[in-house]
Amino acid sequence: MNAGKAFAENPLPPLRHCRNLKCERYIYNRIQILVSCIWRVKVVLAYQEYYTLDDYQHWEGNWELIAGMPYAMTPSPTVTHQTVAFNVAAMIKDKFSHDKNCSDVCCILMETDWQVSNDTVVRPDVMVICQDIDEKVLVTPELIIEVVSSTSTKRDEVMKFDLYQREGLLYYILVYPEKRLAKVYRNDSQGFKKSGDYCSETVKFDIKACSFTIDFASIWR
Repeated sequence: MNAGKAFAENPLPPLRHCRNLKCERYIYNRIQILVSCIWRVKVVLAYQEYYTLDDYQHWEGNWELIAGMPYAMTPSPTVTHQTVAFNVAAMIKDKFSHDKNCSDVCCILMETDWQVSNDTVVRPDVMVICQDIDEKVLVTPELIIEVVSSTSTKRDEVMKFDLYQREGLLYYILVYPEKRLAKVYRNDSQGFKKSGDYCSETVKFDIKACSFTIDFASIWR
């Protein structure tokens, strides 16, 4: 039995019930176990690998870097994954081509690195950026779409959710091809708030002077 399990299964008794030497020794032993658990956690954290953008630029293959931790983007996306990502990107691109308020200021990128900071680089499936950019994305996009797979669920729903919220992303869309479901979140002063769950609806998005819609019924494979 490890120390953490031992402590969890034998918690400390209330101090008011401890009135003899045997009880005091028991509490002392429990405290020693707790101290041991804390020490082990500190050791793990102290020896945890930490990488930066300089390291990332020399890696082979497809990776993301979040808070200094590397995440392999494997296995490669499925046909359904790529089809859904392309369909939604093409739909937005078509909407932009008919509206100069969008086409003049916004661009759509697929699987492009966003250099968030010196220890964080992510590669969203689809990004909409309505700001001036050069060859690298160094600004916070206005909209990001992640096509969720079984290997990316935790990263997309938890790690990237928190990251994108913290960085001020306006819209975050999580797409689940197998369920034919899209979850749309909008960022306000309180953080991400869910706009709704959609499978066949047409939803409007407003980014500065640019307005466009996504017909979710048309993106599925």
